[in-house]
Amino acid sequence: MAFQIKSDKKETENKTIRFPLPLVQQIEQAIQGKDTSFSGFVIQACQYALDNLQPSKK
Repeated sequence: MAFQIKSDKKETENKTIRFPLPLVQQIEQAIQGKDTSFSGFVIQACQYALDNLQPSKK
């Protein structure tokens, strides 16, 4: 399943996270012209990663 950027407004909690500048620039380019914010993109990317996370082998 491919990652798709969606518009999404939900109840939230503030968290502080530091991003490498090149990653910030890539995200800002990806969301340009889309109906989503930087935070919205990061939330969607995290959800996608969690949904597609491979179980760890113990």
